Amino acid sequence: MNLNKLENIDSIINRAAERKGGEAALMLLLGDDNDHLLNQLSDDRLLSAFTKKVFQSGFVWRVVENKWPNFEENFFNFNIEKILMMPEEMLERKAANPKIIRNFNKVKTIKANAQMIFDEQQNGHSFAEFVANWPSDNIIGLWAYLKKHGQRLGGNTGPYALRTVGKDTFLLSRDIEAYFRSHEIITGGIQTKGSLNAIQDCFNQWQQQCDLSLSQLSRLVAFATGDNHIQVEVNE
Repeated sequence: MNLNKLENIDSIINRAAERKGGEAALMLLLGDDNDHLLNQLSDDRLLSAFTKKVFQSGFVWRVVENKWPNFEENFFNFNIEKILMMPEEMLERKAANPKIIRNFNKVKTIKANAQMIFDEQQNGHSFAEFVANWPSDNIIGLWAYLKKHGQRLGGNTGPYALRTVGKDTFLLSRDIEAYFRSHEIITGGIQTKGSLNAIQDCFNQWQQQCDLSLSQLSRLVAFATGDNHIQVEVNE
């Protein structure tokens, strides 16, 4: 990919602003980031977030949300040590609890992802600190780490979970994919190494042109793409 042909961030901002009722409305929609709060989280909260996204994948999110207090109770509030001490038969019994979503294959990811977190803790820091300190100019590397060392955290599941806990990351939504395909920045599969590297390079260059985070840039590109024309009124 020739980054010299990459669309300037100002052009994207102007197009998105036209669609959203002006620059003030656009900035409101882009929102703020809470990346600085991530390393204050305990690791059980990260395991909870990862597990919720695993269960929401391919399922009705609202149902998972409504049942989540039962998940927290059933799995010791996702305490890492207690999860890892569970024998297989206990995990099976908990997976059969009608108060949660009874999918044993997904329930098994709780212990597997707890192990991933525990293993990183042995390096002298919390998993939250590990994620918080991962450089944003290689966020796809963190996606790859979660996919390799965790379970069912590949595809969009890992990135959505990271966004939930406050890690600054772009997402590969349909509008984002449509943008990069229409500008011929990617031509192959969205999750191929070549496509991911090309997309990361684009976001890195855009970040050099402005002070927006990856999350804000991701929303910006989506707002500037496709049939996304709904405008927002902002009271001065």
